[in-house]
Amino acid sequence: MKKERASYAYLTLSALLFFFFVTWSSSSSLLSIWLSQEIGLKPTDTGIIFSVLSISAFFAQIFYGYIQDKLGLRKNLLWFVAILLVLSGPAYLLFGYLLKISILLGSIFGGLFIGLTFNGGIGVLETYTERAARNSNFEFGRARMWGSLGWAAATFFAGVLFNIDPHLNFYAASVSGLIFFFLLSRLNVTYSADATSLNTEHSKISIEDALCLLTLPRFWALVFFFIGTCIYGVYDQQFPVYFSSQFPTLKEGNAMFGYLNSFQVFLEAAGMFCAPWFVNRIGAKNGLIFAGMVMAIRILASGLVEGPLLISITKLLHAVELPVLLISIFKYNNLNFDKRLSSTLYLVGFACTSSIIGTLLSPVAGWSYETFGFAQSYIMMGLMVFTTTFISIFLLRSSKTSSEQPAVQTNPV
Repeated sequence: MKKERASYAYLTLSALLFFFFVTWSSSSSLLSIWLSQEIGLKPTDTGIIFSVLSISAFFAQIFYGYIQDKLGLRKNLLWFVAILLVLSGPAYLLFGYLLKISILLGSIFGGLFIGLTFNGGIGVLETYTERAARNSNFEFGRARMWGSLGWAAATFFAGVLFNIDPHLNFYAASVSGLIFFFLLSRLNVTYSADATSLNTEHSKISIEDALCLLTLPRFWALVFFFIGTCIYGVYDQQFPVYFSSQFPTLKEGNAMFGYLNSFQVFLEAAGMFCAPWFVNRIGAKNGLIFAGMVMAIRILASGLVEGPLLISITKLLHAVELPVLLISIFKYNNLNFDKRLSSTLYLVGFACTSSIIGTLLSPVAGWSYETFGFAQSYIMMGLMVFTTTFISIFLLRSSKTSSEQPAVQTNPV
């Protein structure tokens, strides 16, 4: 019976991740292309929109993380995200309409909606899944793999649908959101009798416990590492525009980017399946450093190579770095911090850092693309990632021994 409940939880959460990413990919995978070709925005204006998006995601992630730790395995916050997913199609249509009236007004609306729904919502779903995985004894990476497959499945058709009518992707997003809503109604994860760390402690989370993280040097060492790796989000924002420009026509470039992104995420899904084994072999810290170095190489190479084939190869390296990075983050947090604060650590430490970097660098990146070009901008980004990753070799902690305490409440070392 216990094994059947764990299997049901794994299957349902995998399906939820699949359709969350279908909704996200359908509405956002070609966002920068839509803003450039359909709305007619320049890279600098697009950078401002992504900056507002990052600001809204930052505040959402702070509240989402703390609230989800308080809720444990209750679904209240997931229901809120589910409603936003259903509304994603109409919201994007309104987003485009507002941008044509006023870039500032459209940026505020679009940034708030996308930040609350996707950039904040994914952290809620991933941390909920990771908590459920520890409770039901299945590997988080094996469930998260289905999220990658969902993104790949939607992106495969996104470029073609965009060339027919960009609105078709938004309609598909809402349909996928409805399926997510239905699946969430079927999800039932309860605390197992032997999951004492989850069962007895989750309700004791206080604001003091969360704030205690800010006193830990090892927390700030992790944040410093994230400062570099979060640059990949800024890099990815307008990469589709750069990639599409490598082809004779924009329509051909749009379709090819959809195929490329789909293939990359299929590889990423395979990486999610293998990443837990790899990270367990090399250790969580080494996994973080490995992912950071691959990321630096990928971004640097994007600025050094020319032509769609070589640029495509550099893009595919994302399938190596992301699974290792994501699995390493959760394993590193569980080794070095209080497990009760897993959502807060992920959403505040990683996601909020990503939002801050996005807020600060997105407008700068847009300006840099117009001033220096994409290639030179990517070289500068890659050097930044390499620098922070190299320094993190000396700042991050190696795997803890069994005698060490990962708690944060009374021993801020």
